[in-house]
This record gives sequence, C-alpha cells and structure tokens, in this order.
Amino acid sequence: METAPAPGRLTAVCVVHEIVPVVDGEPGEVTAIDKRQVAGAVEVGVLGLAGDTQCDTAHHGGPPKALYAYADEDAAWWAAELGREITPGLFGENLRTSGIDVGGAEIGERWQVGEPGTGIVVEVTYPRIPCMTFQGRMGEDRWVKRFTDHGAMGTYLRVVVPGRVAAGDLVTVVSRPGHGVRVADVYPTMSAAAGRALLDAADVGVVTLEPELREAADRATARS
Repeated sequence: METAPAPGRLTAVCVVHEIVPVVDGEPGEVTAIDKRQVAGAVEVGVLGLAGDTQCDTAHHGGPPKALYAYADEDAAWWAAELGREITPGLFGENLRTSGIDVGGAEIGERWQVGEPGTGIVVEVTYPRIPCMTFQGRMGEDRWVKRFTDHGAMGTYLRVVVPGRVAAGDLVTVVSRPGHGVRVADVYPTMSAAAGRALLDAADVGVVTLEPELREAADRATARS
C-alpha cells in the first residue's frame, strides 16, 4: 500500500494588488498578474479567492484554473539562480506552499487545504504555461524559455469544496487517481505513454480531463 505523503503547509495567500498595463503589450492591454500576499483568512469559491481576478480570461481563470499554486522550494531555486528574492505572488500565484511536491502531483490529485468543514478541497488540473506577460512581469531575458526549461511550472487547481484558507493551513494529499502522470510530465512535452495513461484513466472515469489537456494527450498518442 502506498504511504500517504506527509502534509505540507500553505505559506502565503495572494490576491491581485493592482491591475497594471502589460509590459510591451497592446495599447490598453492590462493584467492581474501583480499578486501580493494578504493576511488572515480568505474566502475561496469555485472561481478562486475573494478579492482576486483575472484579466485575460481566455488563458487564465475559470473553474479549471481557479487557483495557481507554486512551491517555496521551487521559488528558492529561482531566487538563487536569479540573485533576487522571489516574494509570494511574484509569479502570479495565489497559493505558495511548502512541503508539497507540486511538480510531482498527479493530474486529478486532490488536496485538503485547512481543516475539513472550513477549509477547501482542490484538484490538480494542469501546469501553468508561461507567457510574455509573465516575462514582462519578471524583466528577465528569455524568461519564458528559461522558466519552461527548468520545469517547475506550478499547477492550476480546481476548487472542489469551497471554504476559506489562510497562511499556516496544512495542505494534505487526500486522494490520487493512480495513473502516475504528474504535472511535470504534461508540459512542455508529453510522452505517448503519459498521454495514453491519461486517456485511459479518463475513459474509466478515474480522472476528468479538461479539453486543453485531452487535446494534448491526443496529440501525444498520435505522434507515436
């Protein structure tokens, strides 16, 4: 029997601080990527944190991308690599975690954040795909490529059970689908084996694949 991983912890909750122009964007193009840490408990619904928003709703937000989580451990790697502090929210994340293997989370894995009854249950949906808005935010040369090449993308989360969360809450893995395909296996390149495992798991109802991920799995299996 697989041993359940030890709980991690939520170290920061971040919402939009200010709607700002997109660096090098089109005239009038704005972004909500400027997230900042907030104190206290924050309500969470199916579209994410109270007080948060997304501007580019074609690529961000909606139930499958209600929350974006990034790990302290991965942020620390980037801090050393870039020689600058990676404060909570700098990458546009809503939740900063510690002790949870975000890249190693299975697609469809569920986490309990906070206490049952008051906290939330979320489901891992797919990794963040970096964009030029993110590059403009960071001001780092070739940032999209560098971030992608390193592979620590963070993950989007669906809110299965709404509630409220606060920094310091425990983050516990409560279920895994068992297909073995991790967040890190999905982007930038998905193998045919990973694609087939996801499609097979979806066919038997073990996991629900969002259209974006199903299309990627279909492409991966077609290449084989």
